[in-house]
Amino acid sequence: MHLPHPADRGPKLLAQNLERFNTAPAPEARHTLLTCLHSPRWARCITAHRPYPDLPSLLAAADEATYDLGPADLAEALAAEPLPSLPGDTYAAASTALSAAYAAYEARFGHGFVICLDDVAPDEALDRVLAAVRSRLANDPEEERIVATEELRRLARGRLVRALRGVGSHATSHG
Repeated sequence: MHLPHPADRGPKLLAQNLERFNTAPAPEARHTLLTCLHSPRWARCITAHRPYPDLPSLLAAADEATYDLGPADLAEALAAEPLPSLPGDTYAAASTALSAAYAAYEARFGHGFVICLDDVAPDEALDRVLAAVRSRLANDPEEERIVATEELRRLARGRLVRALRGVGSHATSHG
């Protein structure tokens, strides 16, 4: 399902895109959802409960479906998740520190580091990621599973909102 990218991204467009999502064939709706979180179980669950009367109802269903993911579903979603996007001008010393932190995290928990940076200014992203990965390395595996699940939930929620608002390419490509 391809959602448009017009300049008018107001409430009317959101309602139209939600209606399009609600009425799309199930495979198209699942494809859109998989661009938000790569979990077939999550996408099937949300698709199966359509139609949603409004965005808050859809987001609540997405949150609930995230919390219901089992260990194998979480592992699959985490494996498909890219590393956080950071500004292109990240300097070499920070890049080395970040690579080392990511490697330590993956060695400890068996999956890549995931964090939602939706509400973080670009110039603060690197510091936030470094602080978070270092802090989370102290978590025990169960505690980190809970934190990683929450970060996946936040990422999926933001991507879903952007897809329905017609912002970015989240509606048509896996990220």
